[in-house]
Amino acid sequence: MKRSYLSRSIAATLAFASTPALTQSFPDEPLLEEIVVTGIRASLNKAISIKRDSMHVMDSIVAEDIGKLPDNNVVESLQRVSGVQVTDRGAGEANAVSIRGLTDISTTINGRTVFISAGRAVALADMPSTLVSRVDVIKNRGAEHYENGIAGLIDVHTFQPFDFDGAHVSVSARGVYMEESEKTNPNISALFSNRWSSEAGEFGALLNVSYARTESRDQLVTAGAQVPFMSENPVAPYVALERIFLDHPDVSESPIWASGLEQGLPTEAGSTLSINGEEAEYYLSRDAFILNDITGDRERPAANLSLQFAPNDSSEYTFEAFYNGYRNEGLNSQMFSYVDSWWALGSSPEETFETYEGTNIIKSRTVGANGTFGSGDYTKSETDSFLYALGGDWQLADDVYLESEVVYQKSEYDTHFVAMRNDTARYMTSVNFDGIPGIEFADDPATESVDEGNLADASQYTMGVMYDNAAKDQGSAVTFTTDGEYFLDNEVFTLVKFGVRYDDRDAEEFGYSQTGACAQPSQCSFDLYEGIAHINNDFFGGEADVPRSWMVADSAYIADNRSEFLGLYGLNPEQTLRQEFAVEEANLALYASSEFETRLAGLRLDGEIGLRYVDVQTDTQFHDSVSGDVTEATTDTDELLKTLALRYHLRQDVLLRLSYGETLRMPNFGDLNPTITYLDDTTNVGYGTATSGNANLQPTSSQNIDLSLEWYIGDASSAYLTWFERDIEGLVVSYRSVLERDLDGFEADTFVLTRPENAGEGTLSGVEIGFNYFPENLTGAWDGLGLQSSATFLDTEQVNPVVDTDGEITGYTESDMFGVSDESYSVTLAYERPSFDTRLSYVWRSDFLFTNDSGQFANPTGIYRDAQGSLDYQFSYNATDGLTFTFDATNLTGEVYQSRYGNSELHTASTWQISRTFALGARYTF
Repeated sequence: MKRSYLSRSIAATLAFASTPALTQSFPDEPLLEEIVVTGIRASLNKAISIKRDSMHVMDSIVAEDIGKLPDNNVVESLQRVSGVQVTDRGAGEANAVSIRGLTDISTTINGRTVFISAGRAVALADMPSTLVSRVDVIKNRGAEHYENGIAGLIDVHTFQPFDFDGAHVSVSARGVYMEESEKTNPNISALFSNRWSSEAGEFGALLNVSYARTESRDQLVTAGAQVPFMSENPVAPYVALERIFLDHPDVSESPIWASGLEQGLPTEAGSTLSINGEEAEYYLSRDAFILNDITGDRERPAANLSLQFAPNDSSEYTFEAFYNGYRNEGLNSQMFSYVDSWWALGSSPEETFETYEGTNIIKSRTVGANGTFGSGDYTKSETDSFLYALGGDWQLADDVYLESEVVYQKSEYDTHFVAMRNDTARYMTSVNFDGIPGIEFADDPATESVDEGNLADASQYTMGVMYDNAAKDQGSAVTFTTDGEYFLDNEVFTLVKFGVRYDDRDAEEFGYSQTGACAQPSQCSFDLYEGIAHINNDFFGGEADVPRSWMVADSAYIADNRSEFLGLYGLNPEQTLRQEFAVEEANLALYASSEFETRLAGLRLDGEIGLRYVDVQTDTQFHDSVSGDVTEATTDTDELLKTLALRYHLRQDVLLRLSYGETLRMPNFGDLNPTITYLDDTTNVGYGTATSGNANLQPTSSQNIDLSLEWYIGDASSAYLTWFERDIEGLVVSYRSVLERDLDGFEADTFVLTRPENAGEGTLSGVEIGFNYFPENLTGAWDGLGLQSSATFLDTEQVNPVVDTDGEITGYTESDMFGVSDESYSVTLAYERPSFDTRLSYVWRSDFLFTNDSGQFANPTGIYRDAQGSLDYQFSYNATDGLTFTFDATNLTGEVYQSRYGNSELHTASTWQISRTFALGARYTF
């Protein structure tokens, strides 16, 4: 809650008056907390105090100084919090965050719910760290907290003018060098704040602005899905090493094997499939090999304006405006090679491949006359989000406090994608799937004038399919909140909290997609367009046996000349966006809770018990892009959520905490969309795929319990052990069923449809351990040495339905939850002196199930990411009282990450390089 200084003092005084034991424990602790702290030890001490004083299970990060969280962005700072794991470390930064393995997180700014366009959440990576004073990670919530998000709640705090004594100015600038892109990127910010006293009261104004640009490069080597091939001793109607498709016109038993197998086909040498009643041995190999060289140019402007007015000691009014922008231009130079051909292998096909010993898995092979294409992909995206809040808080009496505010926010997201393929066939291609997979293209000795191994030769390609897609999402909301506190003159119950929140939300999505082949073949030659060819360089830096460069259509050139090329391809340059869905949602929440205090076995026991009632009405309208039909639906959800928090003060520095809470996750708006999107059979497996949402999705609920033992050792030092469990009901899982549909322009008339259903249950349990220690009795050069460390151990189980081709449940299976590493830890060695501080940090997480590949053919489907770690370094030097110079480095060891099918060492999926970054900066505060 945003309290005035006087109201904070009154509340603290009343609380201390009713808790003499606590007053004796901390006789020197001030009643007024300072927001701005400096230095590693001071910021850690503040974070520990927040954790200790909270009724709920939480951890915090506090900025060491204005504009200085301890990492490049908010997400990277959070990875050092116990129970928090990050992933998607691409485009020069960590992007995604999970709390105790779950990604469904609610994010708020200064307690206000925020979102991006038509979504329910905000991307934390888009939030500039220079605007942040503190981040709270609330793992088990109370009745007063926003209910959405079963993983937890992350509350980001920004600065306000009343946080400072008077005038305050801080400017900072950093240059961040990214090794892979070989670019130095700017990150600048400035804060201006002042407060004045007058006869009308006290005024404060603050402006905080930030701008960051990142030119990044990501490089990926990917081996395609694993599928079966006939052995060198074929069974009719197959020939040696022919790919065994799911459906063959001359095979009576169809399909021969099932797609989307969780564990995959048997991998023992000599394994067989039944073909027309005869057992045939098969091999397992990959269907494709893909190289991606992705460059991006990203900008993030942001600004925060805060105005405060306190006419007297018992009231305070605040107006805040927050802007967050995102601009990105991305270029993907992709080379895709089919490596599933079985012809042109000569008279001795058994000499063209090698298997792993004791298995039927092909380790390396040579294929001939295989199709290859490049693709130049261009994406331009833009987001603008605005939030305005006006509120006040009042000390109505010594024992009554009230605050209220109204918030309006609006967010829009626009994106456009254009791509062109360049097609060719290769004479002979050798692939190796071991370790970091490699690929080599051979030259045909019979063609002296052409080198078929040269992927950069534009004359060997023809202009292939062109893609043109666009989308626009937008959303807005008006939110009204009122919260109150009433201090009781009671021996047990000391405080009652109550409040109401009403949110009126709308969201819309628009889009179009068009694809076509060249309609004027005589005009579709790369030789006719100067500047259309793009050739990359130094791909993967020699770390893999793959080509260093290749040619694709310059996607930026295609985008600049979009109308001309769409005309050549018979596509519509004036294509307009079509509405896909519109949603209106009203959310009413009422809560009440009470804090209590008593003594048990002579020791202090306090806590909080609460209820939160939620009623959500969602009106949806969806537009079928094929039929034009409009589907409308209304759902009404009401839940009573219960919370309990207990704190048992075993000693003045030892706390035993028990918390129980219930949370709710409403379905994402896009997941409610029943409109079906179709994809034709592009891989010749016999059917296409389709996806849709489900207008009948219900909320997902979770019951959460935490038990922790916390020892507050001293200044910036603490240790804790927490056991927790999450029981989740109504998990949204993907169903697959088969449908028949005759669509214009599609070769397939059978489609495998994937859509979400509330059909799963999950359990997540684990242990968190944290230890922070800055010894207080060190002398000389040892003084200032400290350690921050944490570890998390998780155990998960998810129950998934097994369905037949009609989508009917025939049974259930158990699996790990997606995105959950069983173990993760963080260790930071810090050293702080009056003139400088330095820190060396290492974070690590074990392997985890990341996603499922296409159910159309993948075998196995599950893609796991290998264990990931990052070694980072930070150094700050205080040249004067106001001037600080900084140096930061991330991923010092230059990690290469990998993912695997079925989590097998023999089924490598993708390998990608993570860029090292080095940053120099300066901050000046006065």
